[in-house]
Amino acid sequence: MRLFGLIRMWAALRRGAAAVPAACAVLGVAMSAGSTARPDADRTAQALAHVANGDMGPKGAAAVAARLTPDQLALAQRHDPTLLTPALYGLAPNWEAVLLAGQPQQVAGEYGLEAQKLNAAIGVDAGALRPARPFAFKGSAEDRRRALRCLTQAVYYEAALEPDAGQAGVAQVVLNRVRDPNYANTVCGVVFEGAERTTGCQFSFTCDGALAQAPVAWAWDRARKVAEKALNGEVAQQVGTATHYHADYVHPWWAPTVAKVNKIGAHIFYRWKGVYGETAAFRTVYQGREPNIDEARFSRPRMITASAGEADAPPMPNGPLKTVEIDGHQRVVGVASMAGRRLPTPQEVAAINARLQSFETPKPAAPAVTVAPAGVTPMAVNEVGRPSN
Repeated sequence: MRLFGLIRMWAALRRGAAAVPAACAVLGVAMSAGSTARPDADRTAQALAHVANGDMGPKGAAAVAARLTPDQLALAQRHDPTLLTPALYGLAPNWEAVLLAGQPQQVAGEYGLEAQKLNAAIGVDAGALRPARPFAFKGSAEDRRRALRCLTQAVYYEAALEPDAGQAGVAQVVLNRVRDPNYANTVCGVVFEGAERTTGCQFSFTCDGALAQAPVAWAWDRARKVAEKALNGEVAQQVGTATHYHADYVHPWWAPTVAKVNKIGAHIFYRWKGVYGETAAFRTVYQGREPNIDEARFSRPRMITASAGEADAPPMPNGPLKTVEIDGHQRVVGVASMAGRRLPTPQEVAAINARLQSFETPKPAAPAVTVAPAGVTPMAVNEVGRPSN
């Protein structure tokens, strides 16, 4: 098993001086207290160099790793961006060979600034980029019309404001999946894959109601030109055989298990690791036969079982609220929804205001003299040891 380099270990320890005592205890290196104060991180680096005998190569790394317990070694490996393997995430070897049931879904992970940090820590795999073959369209004029529309929708709703290369990368991912045995063998089949199931969509716009919004004309025309070029055989070699991508402000759990090949605009592109990401693995021959997509059906958010009492709830002024499942997460959506939460009814607002007013109303001041209960004789209390003014 490849271990992280000593240079990375030393740099990490210099950045995290708080870990110095524990690291020194693990290494078993005695450090005498000198008369001159030295930074703890520098002393730890010296201790590591002593254990490694000055070797910054594989032998030195092996010497340091030999001082770690299995638990400590596993923890260190989990924090090494260059050693994020499926085994560390509890995945079986060759898990990517599993068909549809094992495909990654972007349903869990970090978001926002933390996600950007994690994504930046995973570098582009050197030599991971593989050339993709031009897409060879076969089928009738109707097949082409359907394929063009589905591919344009994918480019538009997934990357409308991305640069040309980023939009071409999204189109390339779709066409790569068409030729990947793990996915549907039609363009529309790939784009709308999972939209009819409760397990989640491959492309979120097919099940979150985005299709109900009319596209902006100029952006749609731009996406359509990218889709046309891709169907005509133009290849986005900047992403090659990539089959996955996500925005840089999210970090799905599956990101470390695939090979990062490039970042274009706000999207990070990945391919399968091993032979499944090689050019020869995309062996499915496209034959046309594009399915007819019921866009009216997929323009509505996919419904799931309503929450208790929702059926009896009065409709909101702007329409009823619905509980839907989007990418595996349950959300309340509707015209009157905001940030996934239901707006209160006027009756609920009145009740809330009444409770707030009860807190704001001044309470009567307590009497200055406490009256003793019946049958109790009040007695004066002399304070002892009270300091004088």
